[in-house]
Amino acid sequence: MPGTERYERLKMDKKIRNSAALFAGITGAYPRAMFKAVGYHRDELKKPVVGVVSSWSEMHPGSYLNKELAQFVKAGVWAAGGTPVEFHTIAICDAVAQGSGMHYVLPGREIVAAEIELTVGAGGFDGLVLIPSCDKSPAGMLMAAARLNLPTILLPPGPMLSHFQDGEQRVMCDIKEAMGAFKDKRIDAARFEAIEDDTCATAGVCGMMGTGNTMGCLIEALGMSLPGTATTPAVYAAKKRQAKRTGERILDMIREDLRPRSILKRENLLNAVRFLMAVGGSTNAVLHLPAIAAEAGCSLTLADIDAISSATPCIAKFKPSSRYTLWDFYEAGGVGAVLGELAGLIEKGAPTVTGGPIADYFTAVKDREVIRPLEDPLQPQGGIVILRGSLAPDGALVKVSGIRGAKPRHVGTAKTFDSEEEVLEQIMTKTVRPGDILVIRYEGPSGGPGMREMSIPAGILTGMGLGDSVAMITDGRYSGATRGFCIGHVTPEAQAGGPIAAVRDGDSIEIDIVNKKLNLLVPAEEIAARLKALPRRPAPIDRGFLGLYCRHVSQADRGALLEG
Repeated sequence: MPGTERYERLKMDKKIRNSAALFAGITGAYPRAMFKAVGYHRDELKKPVVGVVSSWSEMHPGSYLNKELAQFVKAGVWAAGGTPVEFHTIAICDAVAQGSGMHYVLPGREIVAAEIELTVGAGGFDGLVLIPSCDKSPAGMLMAAARLNLPTILLPPGPMLSHFQDGEQRVMCDIKEAMGAFKDKRIDAARFEAIEDDTCATAGVCGMMGTGNTMGCLIEALGMSLPGTATTPAVYAAKKRQAKRTGERILDMIREDLRPRSILKRENLLNAVRFLMAVGGSTNAVLHLPAIAAEAGCSLTLADIDAISSATPCIAKFKPSSRYTLWDFYEAGGVGAVLGELAGLIEKGAPTVTGGPIADYFTAVKDREVIRPLEDPLQPQGGIVILRGSLAPDGALVKVSGIRGAKPRHVGTAKTFDSEEEVLEQIMTKTVRPGDILVIRYEGPSGGPGMREMSIPAGILTGMGLGDSVAMITDGRYSGATRGFCIGHVTPEAQAGGPIAAVRDGDSIEIDIVNKKLNLLVPAEEIAARLKALPRRPAPIDRGFLGLYCRHVSQADRGALLEG
C-alpha cells in the first residue's frame, strides 16, 4: 500500500528521528541550539516532543479558531509532562475556492499529508496532535497519521452556531439555494444580502452535514479523537477543555506506544462507513476513506461501501437534507448517540485513542426526532448508493438522503457539457427543463483536474425548484452540502476514456437507484466506436503541482490518490 512499506524501511534506517535521537550527544548541539533560540531550554528537550499541527488560515471560519485551540492543546501537553512544538499546514475552503479555485482543493489533501510527512520526517517528534479544519484537511491529516505511524490523536474543531431567522436555522447551504431563489426573483436583493451577511453566525465548520463536519464526525467514529469532540460547537468553552484533554492524552499514548495503524484497522474503517451511511454524510467521504485505508495498509473498496450502505438504515439527516443542523445533532447526543444506536451492526471492540474500545464512546439518544431508532429509520438503506452500468463501469455514486421527490428510476435525455462553466451558463439562461439530464464531464481527478464540485450549479437548480426534477451526472464531485438528483464520481472519467466521454446530446440515460444502475442507452458497439473516434485530449495543466497531479492521480474509485 502507498507509503506503508516505505515508512517502515525509513524507520528501520533511522531516518525518521524521535526527539531522544535528535537532541542526543555532541551532534545534538545543532538542533538544540535552534530550539533554544526560540525559547526552549535544555530540560524541556529531554521530555517527549509533541507536534501540535493545525490547519489554519484567516481565509475561512472553519480554520480560524484552530490557532487558539492549539494553545490549549499545548497547555495540556505541558501539564502532562511533554514539550509541545507548534506548526501549521494549509487550510483550503471549498466555499472560497468555487469556480477555477476548486481545481486546487482535492489536491490540497495530498499537500496536507505531505507537509506533515516532511516536517515530521525532518524533525524529531515523539507524537502528534492534529487539528484539521474543513473538507480535505481532515482526510489529509488522517493519511499523514497512518503514513508516519507515530502516536497521534486528532481534535475536530467543531461546527459554527446557526443563524436563526423566522424560527428557522440558517447555515451555509442556504446561501447556495438563495442564489437560485434570487436569480428566479423569488427573493429580493435586500433579503439575499441579509442571508449572505448573517448565515455564518460564528467561526467554526459550517453548521451542516457537509464534508467538513462529515469528516470531523468520522474522525470520532474511527476512534481517532476523544469522544464527544466532533459536534461540540467551535465557540463553546467545552471545546477548549477538550483541547487540553487531547494534549494530555497524547503523552499517555506515547508512553503506551499507541499508534495510528493499531487503530485504523479494517473493522474501524467499516464502522466509519456504517456511521457515514446512517447519517447521510458527504459523498466526499467515499473518496477519502479508501485513501486513508490505503495509507493504513488496509483495503476498502466501493463494493465494501455499497454492501454496508445496503445493510445500514439511515437514521439521521441534517441540512441540506433536512431542517436539522449540527447544533441539533450535538444536542441530540452527537456521534456517540448514533454509534450507540448502531451497536448491533458495528464492531464494538474496535480500538480507539483512549486505549479502550469504541463501545466506550456510546451515549444515549436525547432527541428521537433528530436521531431515529433503527426499527423506525428515515429510509431503509444508507444515505449513499453506488451505481454501476454502461455509463459507469467502475462505479458512480448518488446521495439518496439528499433526494426528496425524485423517482427511483428515471430515463431522461442528455444535455452534455465539458466543464462546470458551460453547465452553469445553461442554468443561468433558464434553458434547463424538468426531465433533463445534465452530463458534465472532463471534471474528474485528472481531467478537471481535481474533481471540481458542481455544488453551485446544483444549489442554484435547487433554489430554482428544479433540484429533484433535473438530474446531474459528472465525473467530478459534489459538495457535502448538495441535495437533489446529483450523481458524481463517474469512473472511468472522461479524461481516461470512460464512457461518459461518449455521451451525445439527445442520448437516453437510465438512472435506476433501486437496482443501482446507471446506463447510457446506446448499443455497446456504438459507445466503443464513439470513444475510438474521439481525439486524444491533452492534460488540462502540464506545469506545477497540478501538472504532477494530472499525471499521477488515480481514479475516484481508488480514492484519487497520487500513484506512481
